[in-house]
Amino acid sequence: MSFQAYLTNIQAKTGKSPADFRALAEKKGFTQNGKLAPGVKAGAIVKWLKADFQLGHGHAMAIFALLKGTNRETGPSATSEGPTTRE
Repeated sequence: MSFQAYLTNIQAKTGKSPADFRALAEKKGFTQNGKLAPGVKAGAIVKWLKADFQLGHGHAMAIFALLKGTNRETGPSATSEGPTTRE
């Protein structure tokens, strides 16, 4: 499954876009100015996403990768940074 397919499935399940998850993560203090906050580990974000959105581990890790900047979404919900993916 491609990274974009993970994001599409997550949005279908939760109703939240990648931009929504970025905003929620910022509000919860997991990110600052669009980057992971110092000391934030994958486990904390995965636990939040599993509890609040009933995401599985793989889907939660996809959101973590998005927040970390390892992968970016493509398609209609992509940000102005431009569509790029890491495969």
